[in-house]
Amino acid sequence: MTVSSRTPRPIDHLVLPVSDLGVARDRLTALGFTVAKDARHPFGTENCCVFLSDGSYLEPLGIANREECEEAAREGNAFIARDQAFRFRRGIEGFSGVAMATNDALDDDRRYAAAGLSGGSVLEFSRDMLLPDGTSATGSFRLAFAADLRSPDFFFFASQRVQPLPSDRKALETHENGVVALAEVVLSEQNPTDFQYLVQEAADEREVEALSFGMSVDTPRGRITVLNDAGLEGFYGIAPVAGTDRGLKGRAVVFKVSSLTACQRALTERGVMLQIRDNRIVVPPAPGQGVHFIFGE
Repeated sequence: MTVSSRTPRPIDHLVLPVSDLGVARDRLTALGFTVAKDARHPFGTENCCVFLSDGSYLEPLGIANREECEEAAREGNAFIARDQAFRFRRGIEGFSGVAMATNDALDDDRRYAAAGLSGGSVLEFSRDMLLPDGTSATGSFRLAFAADLRSPDFFFFASQRVQPLPSDRKALETHENGVVALAEVVLSEQNPTDFQYLVQEAADEREVEALSFGMSVDTPRGRITVLNDAGLEGFYGIAPVAGTDRGLKGRAVVFKVSSLTACQRALTERGVMLQIRDNRIVVPPAPGQGVHFIFGE
């Protein structure tokens, strides 16, 4: 595929493993988010998503049935295998993957394979979702996986909505904290450019912004940034984790809000611990929230 034929992929959603959906729901609600009803996957996991008005969403991912998950992993389900590996290596909460929106996951799968970055077989599935008005809808999806064996704790995948869920989710996309969009995802690695090709292929974007402490790739919906320890501490005040091994790690999610003052007020009224840093609100991880959440205008 030539540079001119590339079609940059927007961020579709973020995979956020959690220990318990109820705890995650309580935490996200306390942070001022509107949280969708719980939904089950046909392979043993469940989620309670947070939909943003820019079209992206957060997927807090829990385990509904461990036996079903284990069977799915044995049968080659790369999504479940990655989730199990993450929970074994990093703990039961965190940030394990970024899904990129696509109109053709099969084409993305071929592209990943040609680049030597295939993360497993294409996965197709359907799931039901309960809407705010009490009705239900079924969505069908096709996923293609991109991964690097040097980075077992983070992966990318292309997500094609073969049968999209209803697009009118205004009630679910309105949040008391004023969040209107996903601005950036922040990953860490000692030498960020070691994973430049993985990020570029996932985003289908060749342009990379080189930073003093890492790199960034802009997508049509949100930026993907990889920073070393100095960059994490300098830009976001996130202290390095002692003894962390190599490979990409999900460290923070940056949101765009309509009003930083109103967001701070909403969080403070809910008793959320936060810091103000460079005109942004930094909320450290807590039960149900496995990574830093950062809010800015």
